[in-house]
Amino acid sequence: MGDFITFEGIEGSGKSTQIRLLFEYLKGRGVDVKMTREPGGTVIGEKVRGILLDPTTKGLIPRAELFLYAAARLQHIEEVIQPALDEGKVVLCDRFMDATVAYQGYGREVPLNEVKVVNSLVTVDLKTDLTILLDLPVEVGLGRARERNLADAASATSRFEEEDLVFHQRVREGYLAIAAAERNRVKIIPADQPMEKVARQVQAVVTRSLKLA
Repeated sequence: MGDFITFEGIEGSGKSTQIRLLFEYLKGRGVDVKMTREPGGTVIGEKVRGILLDPTTKGLIPRAELFLYAAARLQHIEEVIQPALDEGKVVLCDRFMDATVAYQGYGREVPLNEVKVVNSLVTVDLKTDLTILLDLPVEVGLGRARERNLADAASATSRFEEEDLVFHQRVREGYLAIAAAERNRVKIIPADQPMEKVARQVQAVVTRSLKLA
């Protein structure tokens, strides 16, 4: 059985960059590693991702949003994550069920007990071995995300980036609450540092977790 490592954080926290850097680092160490993302990771999941992140789908109600994420995740687990773990690979995933708790639970204010029931129905016995939480102030993260979108014509503003600061603050508080409750699994790394420094800290945490020599 392989190891399942997830990356979490608010918008603009640098998850996509850091997971890519860790992927290259682990490959260089000879680790059999698979990189994927949520929502997405499969053909069907990517189509659901399009709905979830499209700014024109503002009418999507919170519980419908929750179930769309759940559907994409179930497809992702069955088609990509579990097979890779069964092959003994290290799986790196950009967001997983903590994101649902933070965004739909804390952010959208869907009752947490409902979110947890939906998550448990989808994940069943699948557990995350390690979660890297890239944390930084909301204003900094949103500023980064919007600068990225302006600099890169291929980067479209997502529906979540258009939410107000209060929403994103609730999401960050949700992530920090998860980390406080599960200190052994969730490791917080300050993301308002130079990219290279964050990468070194991520590598150190993962190297210890995987017991790499």
